Amino acid sequence: MLATVFRRTMGTGRHFIAVCQMTSDNDLEKNFQTAKSMIERASEKKCEMVFLPECFDFIGINKNEQVDLAMSADCAYMQRYRDLAKKHNIWLSLGGLHHKDDNDLSHPWNTHLIIDSEGKTQTEYNKLHLFDLEIPGKVRLMESEFSKAGNEMIPPVETPVGRLGLSICYDVRFAELSLWNRKRGAQILSFPSAFTLNTGLAHWETLLRARAIENQCYVVAAAQTGAHNPKRQSYGHAMVVDPWGAVVAQCSERVDICFAELDLSYVDSLREMQPVFSHRRSDLYTLHVNERITENTDLKFAGFSIPVGHIFYSTPQSFAFVNLKPVTEGHVLISPKRVVQHLTDLTDSETADLFIVAKKVQSMLEKHHKVKASTVCVQDGEEAGQTHVHVHILARRSGDFGDNEIYQKLASHDKEPERKPRSTEQMSAEAAVYRNLM
Repeated sequence: MLATVFRRTMGTGRHFIAVCQMTSDNDLEKNFQTAKSMIERASEKKCEMVFLPECFDFIGINKNEQVDLAMSADCAYMQRYRDLAKKHNIWLSLGGLHHKDDNDLSHPWNTHLIIDSEGKTQTEYNKLHLFDLEIPGKVRLMESEFSKAGNEMIPPVETPVGRLGLSICYDVRFAELSLWNRKRGAQILSFPSAFTLNTGLAHWETLLRARAIENQCYVVAAAQTGAHNPKRQSYGHAMVVDPWGAVVAQCSERVDICFAELDLSYVDSLREMQPVFSHRRSDLYTLHVNERITENTDLKFAGFSIPVGHIFYSTPQSFAFVNLKPVTEGHVLISPKRVVQHLTDLTDSETADLFIVAKKVQSMLEKHHKVKASTVCVQDGEEAGQTHVHVHILARRSGDFGDNEIYQKLASHDKEPERKPRSTEQMSAEAAVYRNLM
């Protein structure tokens, strides 16, 4: 009966989850057995998803051990977790794997993995903010000495319990990440953690409730608790907070598991009752995120279709592509995805994204073509030479054009009969080079 109630259509209705609290140390087998018993208990309760804390795999006794014990997400140890997910038909949030990077063995990632009920990785997120704290004579925990920061925004993932935004521990202090996850559709925010005792006493519950209230999301925070070794102790108090800010489930300070029901209809009704995101003053401020996406289809550039093979960089709002009739070697275009006639028609968010992408592309072109100058140009309006907004970036060389001649060339380059269009093979090859460089 419970299975019928809780295993409903993905992302709708009521769902049952388990949130775990552990005291990991450097004994990987002991840590696994603790997690295994919690996953089995959650399965008996007909939970759809289990949330494990940061460092569910281990907490080393020193910096060297933190690095030396790091592992691949596909290693035999992690396969045991995948087998558990499959055996119990349950999803796992593995909140912080010491994830070995073969290109930098001295600094593994701190990776939050989402494993589905088939044992497959649905998404992974590398912790963006590293906790570096040093108070002489009192405490020293420098995460950057044994881990490295992620460099990519990961959108919320669809799970059986709702759309889940991923974070890890210290990320909770940076509200922009949670706001972005909410804007990308998150219904649940997760903060698997190993909060220190002092900061936990002061800020843990306050931060979690704030993220829930301001984003009108459930917040799920699995946690480490107690003494891991003589030098490190965690606060505990794993909890679930509802979108109104009420704590609906919580562990104390021992190894334990708590259960919560997530009602996604409550999320919807609360957002309808108090539509704070529609009240945000986007005319005065905006949240911009450097987010790259992979295009799988052609895109529209005014009345033209740009083949996906000619596109070398894309975000949710802008894309960069190679030129059919380039004026110089290293002449590309950046366009907003929404076709508008004037720069002033763009929203502040679109404007910020367009020119941040332009800066990134300019930097790449100058390095690749070994030049130190570029022309970055927007001809805004028909009389200025174009009928829809886009940015030209041209790599410049000494003496390539006379005074202002470049702008005359730009105004007519696509109309000159002697300038022959390039083949799609030529353009795709150039785009592939730039795509790799970006």
